[in-house]
Amino acid sequence: MTQHACRWRRASAVLTTAGLLALGLGAPGASAATTPRIDLKVLVVDNGVGQVGAITAELKNTGIPYTLVDLGAPGRPTIDAAFLSDTVNGTPRAKYQGVVLPNEAPFGLGPAEQTALETYERTYGIPQVDAYTWAHPGVGLDYTDQNGGWSGTLDGALTQVTAAGTAGPFGYLDGPLTFEDNDPSVQESYGYAAHPRDGFTSYLDAPTGGTLLGQYAHDGRRELVVTFAYNQNQQQFKLLARGIVEWLTQGIHLGQSRNYFSVHVDDVFAPDARWDAERNCTPGDIDCVGTGGEEAAPIRMTAADAVYAAQWQQANGFTLDMVFNAGSGEEWKTENGGTDALTTQLLADKAKFRWMNHTYTHKFLGCVQNTATVPWSCAKNADGSTQYMSRADISAEIANNYNWAQSHGLSTDRTELVTGEHSGLKTLPQQPADNPNLAGALSANGVKWTGSDNSREPAQRAVGSALTVPRYPMNVYYNTGTPQEMADEYNWIYTSRADGGSGICENNATSTCLPAPLDTDTGYASYIVPREARTALGHAIGNDPRPHYVHQSNLAEGRILYPVLDQVLAGYKALHADNTPLVNPRQSAIGTELQRRTAWAAAVANGKVTAYRVGTKVTVTAPSGTQIPVTAPEGTKQQLLLGTATFGTSYAGKRSAWTTPAALQSALTLNLP
Repeated sequence: MTQHACRWRRASAVLTTAGLLALGLGAPGASAATTPRIDLKVLVVDNGVGQVGAITAELKNTGIPYTLVDLGAPGRPTIDAAFLSDTVNGTPRAKYQGVVLPNEAPFGLGPAEQTALETYERTYGIPQVDAYTWAHPGVGLDYTDQNGGWSGTLDGALTQVTAAGTAGPFGYLDGPLTFEDNDPSVQESYGYAAHPRDGFTSYLDAPTGGTLLGQYAHDGRRELVVTFAYNQNQQQFKLLARGIVEWLTQGIHLGQSRNYFSVHVDDVFAPDARWDAERNCTPGDIDCVGTGGEEAAPIRMTAADAVYAAQWQQANGFTLDMVFNAGSGEEWKTENGGTDALTTQLLADKAKFRWMNHTYTHKFLGCVQNTATVPWSCAKNADGSTQYMSRADISAEIANNYNWAQSHGLSTDRTELVTGEHSGLKTLPQQPADNPNLAGALSANGVKWTGSDNSREPAQRAVGSALTVPRYPMNVYYNTGTPQEMADEYNWIYTSRADGGSGICENNATSTCLPAPLDTDTGYASYIVPREARTALGHAIGNDPRPHYVHQSNLAEGRILYPVLDQVLAGYKALHADNTPLVNPRQSAIGTELQRRTAWAAAVANGKVTAYRVGTKVTVTAPSGTQIPVTAPEGTKQQLLLGTATFGTSYAGKRSAWTTPAALQSALTLNLP
């Protein structure tokens, strides 16, 4: 048997024993009558390094309760036996199911505290993550100058999840994992690759040998050792974060995580104005002033574009949300001889798409716009108050579009809406508050979920009885139908004045100017598409359900949206196993997910949640009516008053769901396999 195989067999034995310990089945000195209670909460010890912050962000995003101890904070609690454990009704209690440390022995944690942690972990089988450390024997590794180890920049490195990793906590990943290299002039990640010693099982191998991530089992304890630097926004961390959390909690924790990707196509049936490369603006827009040629023909899908969209969906197993303006389509039909091949084709294929109300004619539903000024301003009444579109007019825009859809057999959800330009909601700086007539119109039309712009309002909020659903704008512009138009407008926005651009990038602290203008023939495919695909994929793998939005113009003419979507979907498939599919929800489901997360976070923050396991039984209590997110192993059953039921749905090798206690029960009870 090879040395590698021997190491794998030993690691398997350690995993089995440690798993029993963590379930409370084998704590030293414990009997059946004293099987310990282990609370479903994580202890995070932070010294300010970014790696601990990244793991903390993942815990928060997943919905896992945690206690944070800042080593630099005056008056911080002392980590001792009393802080870590006690008894409840005579049962030993471990207050934390896992521990996150900056490294294996962080500076600032006194020797007595370190000893208390190690004793606690050994007694209750509690795993520990060393968020970032260097390679040395103290963490089960050779030094980097031994046996082919090395240290250095990992930008662009092609690493490999090992067989032990895919058989264990990283079973949702498929294939090699490439570290980001977004800027060749900047060092983005550094690491130590070293040869494992006895007790160490590698989960992620470096490209030239050695490990970068793995489990070190020793002295009755287990540590997940990470020897590369990262932050919460880097793709490699986002891909590995789920596995780090599952290892830390052994796949039994509050909260759940999915990978989401939904794309809204706005302005369907309507035309979109076209970018003018001479005037560097869009004729028809309020801020496009000055002389120039005739206004260019608008951009609008054709019947062939509609056929292609349906075929693309079927080929990729992905559904687009068609956010439509029926009245604008009727106006187009009237102006073009009374017929419209696009509408005919979309209605013929109506069952192939999801449909969502975008108002009848895309009117601005906020204040009455005074276009005599640039930028526009809100018109004023005689008494100086702001003029707003009336509730009746807003309601007509919503109702007329919905009624048209019903009369043409479109399957729409009355509770969903996206207003034109997200209008009616506050629009800074001109309109600092919502149109006061909007909330009533939404309620009158049964709207519960209205789209908002994530770049302006990233948090969900109430608009009367409705809630917003923040949407990510994609950098595929509404006023461009070809790659050349897209690159030209991109150049105008992202190049300096000296290079012929607008200089907007020079004035905006969040933007970076291009070193030189893009080639308008090749720049879209070579530069813009990869950047936008990377951004969208980053959202998709980050447990972020917010949808992205584009416009029907991007499905017309050059069909410039598809290269971006193709890269996102292909990139995702190359990285993930079949057990972890992209979730493609509609707006109402996304809104519900965000609403549940907010309620859950409040319940946890207010100390209203109690969750623990004793042996193979998990018990969770929360305020009445609160949806509880739980992740557990395959085979988990929910205890009913009489009998059991299969718990949750399968995702990434685990079972998870938002759920509540069964009928006539005050607590959620799960039976682990």
